[in-house]
Amino acid sequence: MTDTTAAAEPPGAVRAPTIGFVSLGCPKALTDSELILTQLSAEGYATSKRYEGADLVIVNTCGFIDDAVKESLDTIGEALAANGRVIVTGCLGAKQADDGGNLVRQVHPKVLAVTGPHATQEVMDAVHRHVPRPHDPFVDLVPEVRAQFRGDPATGAGIKLTPRHYAYLKISEGCNHRCTFCIIPSLRGDLVSRPVGEVLNEARALFDSGVKELLVVSQDTSAYGVDLQYRTGFFDGRPVKTRLTELCEQLARLAEPHGAWIRLHYVYPYPHVDELLPLMADGRILPYLDVPLQHAHPDVLRRMKRPASGEKNLERIARWRAACPQIVVRSTFIAGFPGETDAEFEHLLAFVSEAQIDRAGCFAYSPVKGAAANELPGLPPAELREERRARFMAVAEAVSAERLQQRVGATMQVLVDHAPALGRRGGVGRSYADAPEIDGTVRLLPPEKASRTLKVGEFTRARIVATEGHDLVGVPA
Repeated sequence: MTDTTAAAEPPGAVRAPTIGFVSLGCPKALTDSELILTQLSAEGYATSKRYEGADLVIVNTCGFIDDAVKESLDTIGEALAANGRVIVTGCLGAKQADDGGNLVRQVHPKVLAVTGPHATQEVMDAVHRHVPRPHDPFVDLVPEVRAQFRGDPATGAGIKLTPRHYAYLKISEGCNHRCTFCIIPSLRGDLVSRPVGEVLNEARALFDSGVKELLVVSQDTSAYGVDLQYRTGFFDGRPVKTRLTELCEQLARLAEPHGAWIRLHYVYPYPHVDELLPLMADGRILPYLDVPLQHAHPDVLRRMKRPASGEKNLERIARWRAACPQIVVRSTFIAGFPGETDAEFEHLLAFVSEAQIDRAGCFAYSPVKGAAANELPGLPPAELREERRARFMAVAEAVSAERLQQRVGATMQVLVDHAPALGRRGGVGRSYADAPEIDGTVRLLPPEKASRTLKVGEFTRARIVATEGHDLVGVPA
């Protein structure tokens, strides 16, 4: 009988130091986590989802709304209690307390280090101080090999926290807007666009690694390149303007040989977004726009300091639907913003119905520490804010259900996310109208042919036979 236990740990082997890792917040924070994890792996650290047994723990936090702040602070406390050695990064790390000090350090003074978001090098510096990096005599002495494992966008896509078949591609950091309800610019700074060649190299590496859906994210995707005055960069020796339209054209070209999807998130409804509609109508990028409208009444939008008026948005969405009838529009809204009158709220409800927003989410306004909106008069009582949120969602869900019903009888391409037993008992996937974790799904029934199988990360055609709430039901064709 062969003893295999010794083979797992060669004599004299030195255990790689282990870093526990927790990632909270939005997809933009997730991409920050992926960069840190890639760098840790490149330097020989092992990583873990557990606190116990780790040499230290990194918590990537969210600090946008009060619930997110509480979740982040609670998670830091749990990590300290279970492990005792914690580095904090992310948006909450940049948040000030009432007296101007660092909020994280005031609540949890025992943390080893605190950084803001998008701070891979600062996090690694802190890791090096407390858990010296392991020495690998082979990798350390071969620079080109180290570059390969660094997740350098020129050579590879690095570690991803999403399933293998989809990934987020962050094209810029920060935001130039000063919306009165938002503190993102104070946490992440002004807009900084990534070089277009770097973005496209990362996208190509992701497609080559098997990614079938690329989700483009940033704080303001439409503004890509504004800070660089749309400077011309280079990709594969060809000039490419640092601008959303040109970026999407190149992404579509890279995706085509792989049959992969390109999905756009956080797209402000600027006029130049219209230039993307031909790409959508031709099927080169998904006819899907995630547009953070927030409200529809012009007076509320002015108090919010949003960059567009409700009337223009209604006209623009109608123009999008005329140019690309299959387009799906998802958005988020705020009910009960300071000063919002009954008439302004009714205007919002009418807008959602008239604009036929396919997928809509709504938050009852909640004051965020440091936001300019806190100084605005006329904050509706909490009960009224919540009541308006519920009324909004009732209207929005009715619109969504009606639009979903129109899909019944159609045959749609579905990306399979879950398929136990090769899908012989069915599975779960998503159509072009469904972004992961925020929209609906397609429940796939068992295939009619016994020989038909489903595989996670691959596309299937499905005949839509019913709706279930926010979801569709389909039979693999």
